[in-house]
Amino acid sequence: MTIVTEENTSKRIKTKNWDIHYHEAGEGHPLVLVHGGGPGATAWSNYNPNIAALAQHYRVLAIDLPGWGKSQAVHYDQRDNSGVLAEFLEALDIKQAAFVGNSMGGSSCIRLAYERPELVSHLITMGSSAGVPGMFDPAGLSEGVKALEAAYFNPCVETMRKFVEGMAFDTRHVTDELLVERVKAALARPDHIEGWKSGHGKPMVRLDPARVASITAPTLLMHGRDDRTVHFASALTLARAIANSRVYIVNRCGHWVQLEHTDEFNRAVHSFIGA
Repeated sequence: MTIVTEENTSKRIKTKNWDIHYHEAGEGHPLVLVHGGGPGATAWSNYNPNIAALAQHYRVLAIDLPGWGKSQAVHYDQRDNSGVLAEFLEALDIKQAAFVGNSMGGSSCIRLAYERPELVSHLITMGSSAGVPGMFDPAGLSEGVKALEAAYFNPCVETMRKFVEGMAFDTRHVTDELLVERVKAALARPDHIEGWKSGHGKPMVRLDPARVASITAPTLLMHGRDDRTVHFASALTLARAIANSRVYIVNRCGHWVQLEHTDEFNRAVHSFIGA
């Protein structure tokens, strides 16, 4: 089996409107992995423990959205994550794919599922917002979002540590290597930081609750029981709206199911799509 690395999976593609960097590995039904919106987030940083395992069964495509990673910069007013995902498939001549999205990435996939339902065979989210205030949400920003903002406005090891610790239940996952990687990625693209700041105080992805209810794709809503960024009740709200859905709550888990419970996440994704 070929060893999957950041370098040997790295690719670029120009869609109709975007210059996109992504990682590709494996063969089979297309599976698109979409990262969250934190500082220094990339497809590789969000999914590197998952790509090789999932590539044994699927054609895995882990995308850097515009404004993150090695893809082009974008101002908030021009950001269109779901449109990017649609163009990405079209540029690769893929008629339909399964989509996995973490946090902002999950909301982006939710939008795609109701805007372009013909493109989505399966929808899987982790730690995603329902797009509406929940009963258990704080009156202001959550602990995780406050730490995310601090790390964007002052990206350094100290602010990144607080941010990453807020994402994880088990701080053993907060390694010095991870912190340096995230800070380096953030500082390497000041245009991405400015792009994020242009939308400060606004939703990263706006969802239309009425259209969420129109989603027909089989949907798996994964969420950490101990998520301090987006409360797990958001998964229940989404499940109430999406008829063909089920909720998967993981105890002792924060905002990153795919990183904190990697093997379980990989099994759950394959079981759901392969069923």
